[in-house]
Amino acid sequence: MTCEEARTLVHAYVDGELDVVRSLEVEAHLSSCDKCAREQASLRALHSAFSNGALYHEAPAGLERRVRAAVRDARRVEGGRSFALRHYGWGGAAAAAVLLVAIIVRGVLPTGPSAGDLTAREVVGDHLRSLTANHLTDVLSSNQHMVKPWFDGRLNFTPPVEDLIADGFPLVGGRLDYLDNHPVAAVVYRRRQHIINLFISPAEHAADTLPVTEVRGGYNIVHWTKSGMAYWAVSSVSGAELGRFVQLVREESPAASTPRR
Repeated sequence: MTCEEARTLVHAYVDGELDVVRSLEVEAHLSSCDKCAREQASLRALHSAFSNGALYHEAPAGLERRVRAAVRDARRVEGGRSFALRHYGWGGAAAAAVLLVAIIVRGVLPTGPSAGDLTAREVVGDHLRSLTANHLTDVLSSNQHMVKPWFDGRLNFTPPVEDLIADGFPLVGGRLDYLDNHPVAAVVYRRRQHIINLFISPAEHAADTLPVTEVRGGYNIVHWTKSGMAYWAVSSVSGAELGRFVQLVREESPAASTPRR
């Protein structure tokens, strides 16, 4: 991919609008081009700035009622001319219409991908990279007592690592990965010929949540939180089998250690 091609796609990449294949192509270019990588970093900073909730304010109480009243008045015709045109002029009528549209748009149209939506896309991207970049594991072992200690000193928390071979999900190993620019633990399992990546990261002060399932690009994803940790499981295995895997992890996983400061 050339720099010119990358520049036409980097905006959509930052907004999470590209498919997995295109995203991987852009990422490959960014990893080898400092100029495009700096442009991408600037766009992300701008995106984060405009995502700041402090920039947005709810409309004052009663504004919608007043606007609707103004529109109703504008519909009343007196002597062939609308009430709005006579009393408010074209500017007032137009302003009322704009305000009403703004209220409707704010309540109906989406404001862009949510944080969870972007993370889900990143989970699939990380999963695909682990399969195609020949970097499935940093520590290759089916022994949980070798995989779990390997993360010590590499992360500021200790992820739970379960032995599920008796249930048909043998442990393959583990590696360091990244979600939302933060290091996470990726614990790798296998179901027949399918790889399951289980991403684990701290979720301090987050309440426990039940698993939420979705499908992206043909891959099943399940996300939940438990005992101050966030979990993302992703695989091409069937939804039912991934659901069974998640159930086993949730049953076996003890409370993870508190993240170290």
